[in-house]
Amino acid sequence: MKRSCGILMPVTSLPSSYGIGTLGKAAYKFADFLAQAKQSWWQILPVGHTSYGDSPYQCFSTYAGNPYLVDLDLLCQEGLLKPEELASCDWGKDVAKVDYAAIYENRFSVLQLACERGWKKDERAIAAFAEENKDWLPDYALFMALKRHFGMKAWHQWPDEAIRLRKPEALAKYRKELAADIRLFTYIQYLFFRQWTALREYARARGIGIIGDLPIYVALDSADVWADPASFQLDERNVPVEVSGVPPDYFNEDGQLWGNPLYDWDAMKKDGYGWWIRRISGASKLYDIIRIDHFRGFESYWAVPYGETTARNGRWVKGPGMDLVGVLTGWFPNICFIAEDLGYPTPEVQQLLTDSGLPGMKVLEFAFDSREPSNHLPHTYTPGCVCYPGTHDNTTLAAWRHEADPADVEMAERYLGLNEEEGFHWGIIRGGMSSVAELFVVQMQDYLGLDSEARMNTPGILGGNWQWRALREQLTPELAKKIAEMTCLYGRAPA
Repeated sequence: MKRSCGILMPVTSLPSSYGIGTLGKAAYKFADFLAQAKQSWWQILPVGHTSYGDSPYQCFSTYAGNPYLVDLDLLCQEGLLKPEELASCDWGKDVAKVDYAAIYENRFSVLQLACERGWKKDERAIAAFAEENKDWLPDYALFMALKRHFGMKAWHQWPDEAIRLRKPEALAKYRKELAADIRLFTYIQYLFFRQWTALREYARARGIGIIGDLPIYVALDSADVWADPASFQLDERNVPVEVSGVPPDYFNEDGQLWGNPLYDWDAMKKDGYGWWIRRISGASKLYDIIRIDHFRGFESYWAVPYGETTARNGRWVKGPGMDLVGVLTGWFPNICFIAEDLGYPTPEVQQLLTDSGLPGMKVLEFAFDSREPSNHLPHTYTPGCVCYPGTHDNTTLAAWRHEADPADVEMAERYLGLNEEEGFHWGIIRGGMSSVAELFVVQMQDYLGLDSEARMNTPGILGGNWQWRALREQLTPELAKKIAEMTCLYGRAPA
């Protein structure tokens, strides 16, 4: 990775006429915006099929793309949909926020129409796509068909124990009975990956690579766990023994109870971590750089007894460490990884990061702690790191100015020489842009100077997250030019 910079902009946050950002015209225009701004990277949040709570970090599959991101205008151009069929749907009333309930109610009915009109026409291409993705697609499509059949209940609550436990006769029965829905979800994935590949090639032709997140855990209610329970810490009824989370800290006295099933690392090791190799291979079809979310969980992880209502009563358990990380970096020498090493930077975690050779993360909103020195201060950086003013889990810079401890804000002002003429958020961006960090990535909200209404996620809070959307008029040539000037000034523009 060369000295460079990028912008964090979730696909869901792009403008569109259908309530949520997609892989269509606005995505191509954003790739153009990045090129005009002299950026090298477009960082996004996970693009998986989201479940209850709408979090891209809790998906029905680690491989499948989100049906919400399939662009409907492109389907109209192909004759698979008609504009009037889309105009009659309620996609939400606020163009600045995603209304997930409205999209859930309407999206699949129009995709069903596209499937009915396009399956026969694309049958050979779909068959080739299915063959290429045979390791995960059949299980995912059946899983989603079963969820529909059982009223979208989590798989461990399905009333038919035989299919919960994947008995061969039950699998055969439901594959026949639910063939129409299996075909629908197969077709949606065909559409998603066809559109994704075209967008990625367009971005690449303009010198833009894509950075994507890989959550360390997968959701309990996922095809991944249902199809391969032996890779997880489940009991004889396929119920988790312990689940994931993080312990109480300064920000949250209850900790965070994520609820993901924990891996059976001993079982995974027996075949050389094949499950993880397949997972990284799948992610490489989407991203040019993979950011491993909660990297510290490879060193040790917080295990909470299943059924607890908070993360307080958990315990630290040793993870696979370099035994796994070495396999992944060795198996994929041409893939760049970023280690999200935030939170609890113990000597053991630091040693794992050093041994792995992966770049870790620095966050400027964590730098200006007036109580004690921070290794997030730019003068402490070494070149092999990635700097962010804030991540999707942080508030925006404009909001941080009035939400943070006033002493911390005053320290930032002194450290970076912040002033009203330049603008508070632009001064903090300058601090990261001028640092020796190899890669510098800014949330789009921070370039726009938006306040707390544009925060993407508040950890530990269910509801109200993942909703922010940019307005068409905000992504201006003037803004791209200003970003480009700073990017060139600090030597981060592509050659």
